[in-house]
Amino acid sequence: MIKSIAIAGMGWLGQPLAHRLGMLGYKVKGSASSIEKASILQQHGFNAFPLEISESGIQGETKALLSDVDCLIIMIPPGLRRNTGADYVLKMVNFLVEIRKYSVPKVILISSTSVYDDSQGKVTEKDEPKPETIAGKQLRQVEELFINSKEFQTTVVRFGGLFGGSRQPARYLAGRKNLIDGKAPVNLIHREDCINIIVEILNHNAFGKVFNAVNPYHPTKADFYIQKAIEMKLEPPTFSETQSHEIFKQVDSENLKEELGYIFKRNLI
Repeated sequence: MIKSIAIAGMGWLGQPLAHRLGMLGYKVKGSASSIEKASILQQHGFNAFPLEISESGIQGETKALLSDVDCLIIMIPPGLRRNTGADYVLKMVNFLVEIRKYSVPKVILISSTSVYDDSQGKVTEKDEPKPETIAGKQLRQVEELFINSKEFQTTVVRFGGLFGGSRQPARYLAGRKNLIDGKAPVNLIHREDCINIIVEILNHNAFGKVFNAVNPYHPTKADFYIQKAIEMKLEPPTFSETQSHEIFKQVDSENLKEELGYIFKRNLI
């Protein structure tokens, strides 16, 4: 039975998740990437420790974070979007050594739907990811590292684009002109559903699984971002014509319903 949980990476999603788990009676602790950030979390009532995971190793209070926990939830930002040359795989290899050292029995690894390539079209968990981008390939390698580890059970959660709270994607595209892929389906998920899905994985003891965590409603990018911009009283973006032969990625989940019976709580539109 899971009673004690560690969250590696208490940021935009990790903090409200820790709060929810605490309200449900779990003993929760977590990490931040610096002493300063950990101190701020402590001031807000979280049991937080500094932990910096890099290609060269791990600095911080690893023992305090990983000792005596029943489940570790990993939501360390990969740092792959800005083309900085970050080696997410090497970072997680270093972290794996520590996870095994402290005999953590169960892991929830937060991944991303970018492990699927756009050319794959409609996909579910039954489809093997075939990433073509460097970021997608690194994420998939990390998934396999954890799934193939015999020392603990891993469940992988592939989140779509995250929104909610301070993250309102319409703000980033408002007023922009001639954007591409207007007919592409959006693959998004609200933070509230992210938290609910993780809670249900714990409730069902659903380990050794893979979940595509994406809202089942897929309006086109043009429809979604134009409507959201109007709702927020922002200048709507415009989109260029899409070629009829283009293939767009749509990520769906069979396992959320089959394994968890999960029903999404937040609508996209």
